[in-house]
Amino acid sequence: MMATAAMDRPTARSRDAARRRRRWSPVTFWIRHRLLPAEAFVLPALLALTTVLGVLAHLHNPWVQTSMVTLPLLLGGFTLRFTAQLVLLAVAAVVVLADSATMNPSRPDPGTVLLVGTTALVVLVMSRERVRLGVRGTRGESMLFDLRERLQAQGRVPKLPNGWKVDVALKSAGGQSFAGDFLIASRSDQGGVLQLGLVDVSGKGLDAGTRALLLSGAFGGLLGSVPAEEFLAAANRYLLRQGWEEGFATAVHLVLDLESGEYECYSAGHPPTAHLNAASGEWELREPPGPVLGVLPEVVYEPSRGRLAPGDSLLLYTDGLVERPGRDLSVGLDRLLGAAQTLQTKNFPGGAMRIVDTVARSVNDDRALVLLCRAPKGAAS
Repeated sequence: MMATAAMDRPTARSRDAARRRRRWSPVTFWIRHRLLPAEAFVLPALLALTTVLGVLAHLHNPWVQTSMVTLPLLLGGFTLRFTAQLVLLAVAAVVVLADSATMNPSRPDPGTVLLVGTTALVVLVMSRERVRLGVRGTRGESMLFDLRERLQAQGRVPKLPNGWKVDVALKSAGGQSFAGDFLIASRSDQGGVLQLGLVDVSGKGLDAGTRALLLSGAFGGLLGSVPAEEFLAAANRYLLRQGWEEGFATAVHLVLDLESGEYECYSAGHPPTAHLNAASGEWELREPPGPVLGVLPEVVYEPSRGRLAPGDSLLLYTDGLVERPGRDLSVGLDRLLGAAQTLQTKNFPGGAMRIVDTVARSVNDDRALVLLCRAPKGAAS
C-alpha cells in the first residue's frame, strides 16, 4: 500500500512541468505547439519588420512606403505555414489601414491597398497549394526537381561497348519539364544484353507527366528483373491494376545482343520501328503486333526479330513525331525516315535531337526518339 501511495504522489519533475504549463499564456502555448521550430523565430521577425516599415512610412521616411509591407508577406509565403501567414497578413492589414487612414483619413490610398491585397491573395493561394502537397516553402519545387531528375535518370542508357552508339531526344509538349514519353534502360549483369523500353503515356505534358513518373519507376523495376518476353505482359497487368480513367499507354521494348547484333522487338500499340540496312541504304519498317498497355488482360506479346550488322541503325520513336490531325500516318513516317536518311551523312552526336527538330520542332505533343547505331567495320570507336 505504501508503495502504491508513493507512486500516486506527483514527483517533483511533474509538479514543475505543471507549474510551467500554468505559466504559459495562450500566445505562448500557440507558439510552442502550433509553430515549427523555425517559425518560432521567423514569424516574430517578420511581424517586427512589418511593424517597423509601417512606423517609418507613417513618419514619412523618404526610403520607406507603406506598400513595402509586401516584402515580409512574400518572405512569409516561402517560410511560414498557412496559419502563421494569416497572422502576418492580419498585422500587415492593420499597418496598411492605419497608415492610409492617418495620411488621408477621408480616403485611404487605393493603390497601396490593392497592391498589398493582391500580394496577400497570391501568397495565400500558393500556400494552400503547398498545403495540399504536404510541403512547406520551396520544398515543393525541390521535390518536383528531384522527381524530374529521377525520371531522367531512369532513361540514361548504360555505357555500351566499342562499336555501339545511342542517341536519345526527349521533348515535352509546350517545353515543360514533365512529359508522358519516357525511356527506361537496363544492361544485363554480364553486359552482353541491352534492354530499352520507350513508353508513351496517354495525354501530354503535365497531365501525363504524373503518370509517367509512377510508371517509369514501376517499369524500370520490371525491366531486367522479369524475362524479356514477359516484360510488356507484366507492365500491362500493372497498368490495369491502377484503374486510371486514361490508363493506357503504348510501348516498344527492345532486347539487343551486343555481341551478335541480334535483337527482338516487342510492341504494345507503338509506331513501327525503323531498321536501316547499311548494305542497301534503305530503311525498313517493322511493326510487331500487340495491343496497347492497360486495356486488355492476359495479353501475349510476340516479337519481331532482326540483326544489326555493322553500319546498321535502329530507330525507336513515339507518335508525336509522325502523327498529325487530318494527315495520313505514312506522310509522317516518310518525313521522319527522310530526316534520318540525311543524318547518315552527318556526325552522329546530337543526331536524335536534330531529327526531332527537323520533323516536329513546334508540335504541341510529347516527342521521343532513340537512335541506335552499330559502327561499320574498321570505323574508329
